[in-house]
Amino acid sequence: MPTVADLAEEPFVSLTTYRQSGAPVATPVWVAADGDGLAITTMDGSGKVRRVRRDPHVTLRPCDRRGRVEDGAPTVEARAEVVESPSGVEALTARVKAKYGLQFRFVMGIGAVLGGRHDRVALRVVDA
Repeated sequence: MPTVADLAEEPFVSLTTYRQSGAPVATPVWVAADGDGLAITTMDGSGKVRRVRRDPHVTLRPCDRRGRVEDGAPTVEARAEVVESPSGVEALTARVKAKYGLQFRFVMGIGAVLGGRHDRVALRVVDA
């Protein structure tokens, strides 16, 4: 059975969170290793953050940049936590930034130009 840590080297992972109705919502995300878990950065107030705050149960599957999951890709049941403390967000963001390097800087720069300044949070995901 695959674990959260098994997905740390994947370039993209489909993070599935759940609406109040139980309907799944899958989103492709960048992930980086954080001990036995994964680090994900995102904007505070995003749908995935709101859903994780209500229900920490998530599933993860390797995917491509557009979120397409190959048939037979492993599914990992996990639990996500929203990290909001400045030091926690900084530490988890540093892991993602280290993995994605220039690509991370480019995307964050474009986001800042197009969307202005948004508060960022991190998700820490561990095995369920």
